[in-house]
Amino acid sequence: MGKIARYLNQLTVGNVFDNPEILEDYATDNSALKIKPKFVAFPESTDDIRKLLKFFNQLATKDIRVAVTPRGTGHDMGGAALGNGIIVSTEKLNKLLEIDPRERLVRVQAGITLKELNTALSVSGLTIPIDADGDETIGGLISNCPVDNQAGKYGGIANYVERIEVVLASGECLQTNRLRKYAVAKKAAEKSIEGTIYRKMAKVVHDQQNLIQKIKERDVDATGYPNITEVSRKETMDLMPIFFGAQGTLGVISEVILKAVPMSNRPMRVVATFRDIGVALGYMQELLPMKPEKLNFYDLKIIMEAKETGKNLDGVIKKLENGYVVYASFAERASSKLKKIMMIKDKLPRSTKFIFEKPENKTTLNEFENSLINYLGYVKNGERVPILTDFYLPAENIEAFLKDLEILQEKLNLDLALYGSYATSIYHLRPKFDLEAEGYSRQATTFLRAGAYVINRQGGRLAGGMPEGRLKAVVTNEEMPEPEKKIYQEIKRIFDPNEILNPDVKLGTSSKFTLTHFRNTNQPKIMI
Repeated sequence: MGKIARYLNQLTVGNVFDNPEILEDYATDNSALKIKPKFVAFPESTDDIRKLLKFFNQLATKDIRVAVTPRGTGHDMGGAALGNGIIVSTEKLNKLLEIDPRERLVRVQAGITLKELNTALSVSGLTIPIDADGDETIGGLISNCPVDNQAGKYGGIANYVERIEVVLASGECLQTNRLRKYAVAKKAAEKSIEGTIYRKMAKVVHDQQNLIQKIKERDVDATGYPNITEVSRKETMDLMPIFFGAQGTLGVISEVILKAVPMSNRPMRVVATFRDIGVALGYMQELLPMKPEKLNFYDLKIIMEAKETGKNLDGVIKKLENGYVVYASFAERASSKLKKIMMIKDKLPRSTKFIFEKPENKTTLNEFENSLINYLGYVKNGERVPILTDFYLPAENIEAFLKDLEILQEKLNLDLALYGSYATSIYHLRPKFDLEAEGYSRQATTFLRAGAYVINRQGGRLAGGMPEGRLKAVVTNEEMPEPEKKIYQEIKRIFDPNEILNPDVKLGTSSKFTLTHFRNTNQPKIMI
């Protein structure tokens, strides 16, 4: 063990490692990239995080910069959970600290997973209604702020977070709260890092009102720090929104207070298969006013490929070579929704196949819900790496996008099957790549840039449903208007003046560095 790791172990209660085996384990996340860190730290308290950040921030003042990368369980698909300095893992910060069933409030450490939290809340009949991988941490969900499949009905993670505790780059703690004007002025007058942040952020909000309003009008782009639009509201100020989607570039989230909601009834599910895309889109448009819990759209090729792995899906899909499948679920007043769907069904072509949930087809519908996992996970000689995922696509341009996709598929020789959520307008493309084949990184880069061009051409946003991370930033940094880039860079400097927190993620991404760090081995993980 080296001198730095040994010193950090003396400094903190948790452990810090620099042995190759552990470094290798943390050199990948759920993205297509691989970047090996120099150290991996497992803090066991907020105080541990403070000591780690203070140490590396002091090093940076002496021009010795070691990148500090916060990490939950490594589910990030854009490479934001990777770094060549020190990984600060919140895996051991996984405690539920307090729960108030009457007020529906819960205080947790940031490393608790969504599954662990919802299991504990279920005893009180409560939940956080986020449709994400149960192994994702609450801190990770805040840092990435994904638009999940249920966000159309329930909103995303930001709707359920009341306050957060963040360890700043200096090692000081910031506990967020929405403050009135006089309280902001009092904070800004303090001679502390926190006071400096409030003073400078208040100035940014005041001086850049017109630009902030423009950013607010374009609310489907997660690049930079677009939640600057939510910091100031009705003579109040709260710094919490700026951390949603910040991907660990402004601070390390250590504790969170969330507002839970009552658990809903088990949803009723409906699956419909269409030959024609126009009919499928019209059907989904009619379902939207019914406020489905989920309204998901799949290219039939995805389901057919899942069927080849052994899934029994004959009861769900028609015998079609090409087509589209729509999955809808309704959590409340399912019987009245069913009547309305039956009325819609009567207007549709006879070729449309409908499956309404009944006790006898419950297993079949369960298998259908798992078909995407099969499609993504069971790939011979390759992997469906997440290069072009979580992008925004307006409903009115889906047909035109699919036509562009046919051309792109032929040019790149890739299987481009679209899937996503019609309710949120967030979609994904996950073609198969052989990461061990010669020229893979060049092919993946071409796909990223060409796909981004087609998305933009059809009025979409590459980082519509998830922040840009390292990978998408290769494109989004080139496209970002200069005034927006400047305000985001200023925010970064306010919170992290010595540039130690994930400095080469988001705005600091180097295209050359990122594109030369594609993984070259297939990774046997199922990444959704």
